[in-house]
Amino acid sequence: MEREASKARRYDRMRGAIKWLSFAVVTATVTWPVSVLAGPLVFKAAGSTAADIQATVDDFRDFLGHNNGVGGSFEEGRREINWDGVPDAVASPHNLPANFFNKNSPRGVVFFTPGSGFRVSAREGVAPIEFGELRPDAAKRFAVFSPQRLFTALASPITEILFFVPGTAQGATTRAFGSVFTDVDRADSTKIEYFDVNGSLLFSGFVPAARGDETLSFLGVAFDAGEEVFLVRITSGDVELGGHNRGGGDLVVMDDFIYAEPQPLP
Repeated sequence: MEREASKARRYDRMRGAIKWLSFAVVTATVTWPVSVLAGPLVFKAAGSTAADIQATVDDFRDFLGHNNGVGGSFEEGRREINWDGVPDAVASPHNLPANFFNKNSPRGVVFFTPGSGFRVSAREGVAPIEFGELRPDAAKRFAVFSPQRLFTALASPITEILFFVPGTAQGATTRAFGSVFTDVDRADSTKIEYFDVNGSLLFSGFVPAARGDETLSFLGVAFDAGEEVFLVRITSGDVELGGHNRGGGDLVVMDDFIYAEPQPLP
């Protein structure tokens, strides 16, 4: 993670943004004014099964275009991360390197958190599934959208995502990002925020909730008026999974990430 951020400082426009990632500054961004631009396109759904959100997820995919898979760089289309191909060596009970999806499986994203790292849940038979090694009741709370792995930050509910031209240190932006979540109990606990390269908030939206455990939710936002998303911040519930499992009462983790092809900064 540090090596990727160090390389990114070579780019003038990214230098200020990387510095902006200081979490002391990030916590102050809630007071920034929202940029007034064309209304974003919001895709959201929630329910008790994968079928309840499938159509909305597919609509978001269709809007972005074909899946570009791993590696390369394209002018259009989308990227997806479903966690299921992550090797056991960097899944539970081990941590996932923050730059795994720009270095090892290049899809143009690097993760940051004020917590202690990131984790992808284990396959059945390797370790407890659905983060059961972090919290005994986790498997009773969570469901999977694309079997069988999930993703979370550790010791913090916050995950931040910077975009790169896949497999390179060249900073990039995207025009859309969405994520699947599981066990969103409250309508005000989980959100995605979208920032441009200057740190201005383009959009902030709460992820829809669903009653009960083992539910699934989706929020995806696309911009079609020239907005460029440089950083995405996800707040997944209010419980710090891992460590002392501190926090409130809404324990939420993530499944699939879907986003428009990262485009290089000028």
